[in-house]
Amino acid sequence: MATHKSAEKRARQTKRRTAVNGARRSRMRGSIKKVEEAITAGDKKAALAALRAAQPEIQRGSVSRVIAKNAAARRVSRLNARIKAMA
Repeated sequence: MATHKSAEKRARQTKRRTAVNGARRSRMRGSIKKVEEAITAGDKKAALAALRAAQPEIQRGSVSRVIAKNAAARRVSRLNARIKAMA
């Protein structure tokens, strides 16, 4: 356990950031799942709308380093490609 004042502060910050990152990751995964469900259902309009909502969530996740920048770009790109393939 932390005994120095600075180490105690670090522990508090880590706890808070872990909670924030967990919420961000959860929101991101949920938005991706909505896109995938719309793709599976075959509803292209709903999939496009869900992707438009999911893209900012994914980008926010990459900016806050919840996932890597290239991983975020790859996920958006693959979702977009799957929606385009529905035509």
